[in-house]
Amino acid sequence: GGRATTASPAASARFVRCLYAVGFLDLFGVSMVVPLMNLHIKSLGASHTVAGIIGSLYGIMQLFTSTFVGCWSDIVGRQYSLLACILLSALGYFLLGNSTTVFLFAISRVLVGIFKHTLSISKALLSDLVSERDRPLVMGRFNAASSVGFILGPVVGGYLAELKGGFYQTAFICASIFLLNGGLVWMLPWSEENTSNRNHYQDKETNSFSAKSNHKHHLKSATSRAVTNSSFFQSPWIQAATVLKKIKGIACSNLWDVFLVRFLMSVAILLYYSNFTLALEERFGVKPLFSGYLMSYSSALGVLAGCLLGPITKLYGHNTYRLLLHSSTFTCTLILLYASAPSIWMVILSSTFLAFSTTIGRTCIIDLELTVGGNEASGTLLGVGQSVTSVGRIIAPLLSGIAQEFSPCGPPSLAVGLALVAIVIMNANKQKYHSHGSGKLKDQ
Repeated sequence: GGRATTASPAASARFVRCLYAVGFLDLFGVSMVVPLMNLHIKSLGASHTVAGIIGSLYGIMQLFTSTFVGCWSDIVGRQYSLLACILLSALGYFLLGNSTTVFLFAISRVLVGIFKHTLSISKALLSDLVSERDRPLVMGRFNAASSVGFILGPVVGGYLAELKGGFYQTAFICASIFLLNGGLVWMLPWSEENTSNRNHYQDKETNSFSAKSNHKHHLKSATSRAVTNSSFFQSPWIQAATVLKKIKGIACSNLWDVFLVRFLMSVAILLYYSNFTLALEERFGVKPLFSGYLMSYSSALGVLAGCLLGPITKLYGHNTYRLLLHSSTFTCTLILLYASAPSIWMVILSSTFLAFSTTIGRTCIIDLELTVGGNEASGTLLGVGQSVTSVGRIIAPLLSGIAQEFSPCGPPSLAVGLALVAIVIMNANKQKYHSHGSGKLKDQ
């Protein structure tokens, strides 16, 4: 059930390189404008409470739309869904650039929250284009390219913010970047790749091994495959019914433990970062500027980790389960080391290795979702995973606030406990995970 020989390997390579550029530009544009939003909405006269409520709109919209948009991309195809999300996100940032009132600001955040799923759909497209063996490497490089954009964006945004009307200029530039991404996606040779993908999925269905086929039973698409352009022009009611049917298939599948592991590890990492700056100041007396440098240093190492995923997965024999288990265990150990660190040097040491373990773990959990669930519903699977992470983003600040009442080390200590639960769940389901990890090897 490996990747079939495509009709146009050059087209696939162009797709992959273009999607790296899309990921870079996406986070570059977003990270330019997001750090400036709180200052802008307060300048419009919003109170702290109103600013907080509006700030949460994006996360709430993402929570409720990630699964539906991901599933929709399985039905109508990646081309139309990706273009729609890019262009509507551009519209949202254009409105943000015209937000002279709190109401317009809120509308722009709702629009972006509903349609800003460009990275998830890009990852689903990448999973369509490459073999299971190459998927961790390609996903790692995609995450690395996106992270570079996330590192550079705030620098450019901070410079533009110093200019007169800097926020509005930054928002317009962000909208323009999304329009550029739309142009990149539009110019891709979709007709060649769609023909290639049809052959690929027909070959996969013919040659897939029985254990995997049985597990994927609930995840089979209600339509042939989401590369049929005519699907986009179906009745909205038919599309909605198909979306609900596919989501029900995910709910009835044996994937609850994969998503629970993702949820627990996401909350654990969010708890680690939740009071990072404040905790370092209280524990070691370091200034917030030092914490900022340390977080930038960790982000840069995360980019390096994404580039090293290829050799690391080869070292593990492309066994995603084993690599995820070891990286999660390493993450848990490093957070514990940070929580009990007697000096700032121990914090720097734990942050250094944590950048590697979290980057590897984040890529591996996505790969495991697609391996266990199957590419037939990759958009839906990635959408559900994104919704799970969104729930974590909502819950983590609440847990962090409660834990900080006891100690500055409370949030990371709680993170260690959650990570341990995730590790126990992975070990309890070791046979299922291991069979899919080794299945990759047999599949080659």
